[in-house]
Amino acid sequence: MIEGVVNAANEAVLELTLEGPDGRRRELEAVIDTGFSGFLTVTPALASELQLTFEGLARATLADGSETVFPYYGVSVLWDGRIRYVEAGAADTTPLIGMSMLERHSLYVEVEDGGRVVIEAR
Repeated sequence: MIEGVVNAANEAVLELTLEGPDGRRRELEAVIDTGFSGFLTVTPALASELQLTFEGLARATLADGSETVFPYYGVSVLWDGRIRYVEAGAADTTPLIGMSMLERHSLYVEVEDGGRVVIEAR
């Protein structure tokens, strides 16, 4: 089980531990975004700091309907007690957890400041 909290802006937030290819780790606060179909986003600065492996470029349609191209990287994430290797898009925005990361999991959110966020494997 993974637990997080709802912040004052009504965002479901989790603390994640990311690991680069050299074993360097960094804790990160990320917002669950059910409108994002990918795994994860990180800032370009964090991708550089952890020396993440460049995987390629991807095109995405943003919430406002505009399209953008962004680099994506391979990253190891501590997820429910295990290391999971996923793709993370790099964007100068709040780090996001997408629906691909939540696949085969249930999500429970108490939508109020300080509310519980619970993710359980199915």
